[in-house]
Amino acid sequence: MSTKAERTTAYIIETVAPIFNKFGYVGTSMSDLTEATGLTKGAIYGNFENKEALALSAFEYNRNHLLETLDEKLNSEGKAMDKLFSLLRFYRQYDVFTLPFGGCPILNVGVDAQNNNHLLAAAVKETIKEIEGKIALVLEDGAKQGEIHLPVPPGQFAKQLYTMLQGAVAMSTMTRDRKYLVNTIAYLEHLIQQEIKN
Repeated sequence: MSTKAERTTAYIIETVAPIFNKFGYVGTSMSDLTEATGLTKGAIYGNFENKEALALSAFEYNRNHLLETLDEKLNSEGKAMDKLFSLLRFYRQYDVFTLPFGGCPILNVGVDAQNNNHLLAAAVKETIKEIEGKIALVLEDGAKQGEIHLPVPPGQFAKQLYTMLQGAVAMSTMTRDRKYLVNTIAYLEHLIQQEIKN
């Protein structure tokens, strides 16, 4: 059973996570946070050391939701190809998935924090490495089982695959045209089918 303080902390993070993600660290004001939570500045800072600690917790909240969903897709039943296609199906609807977060936390926070918050920028970088590692593991297992043939090492293929996915997310976000996402996924499905299927 969580305490009242723990529930308040969880409520604050849950409420402010999409705000930080949408407007960025600098673009989010204290009044945005007090208005959204209905709490005073003192009540918010009674739970967090400062704005940076709150922004980091907000990013971790969004990132954990994303990682849990990616784990679900990449740990699904079946062979490596099934898992890769499960991942691609998820990314085809990624814009819908990230809507409640205020957009893609990797893209939004990664770009926003680059020059104004080294802690947030480092957290995004670690998350990217973690996601690439999860994809690389599926590829490695598939290659070991003889299900797929990789033209390059698993880590390199995973990095390239994730770069194309995030690039499509960025383009569809900036242009507000989801064709960038849909067309890139279609291309990746074809590529995986042609290039690595044994």
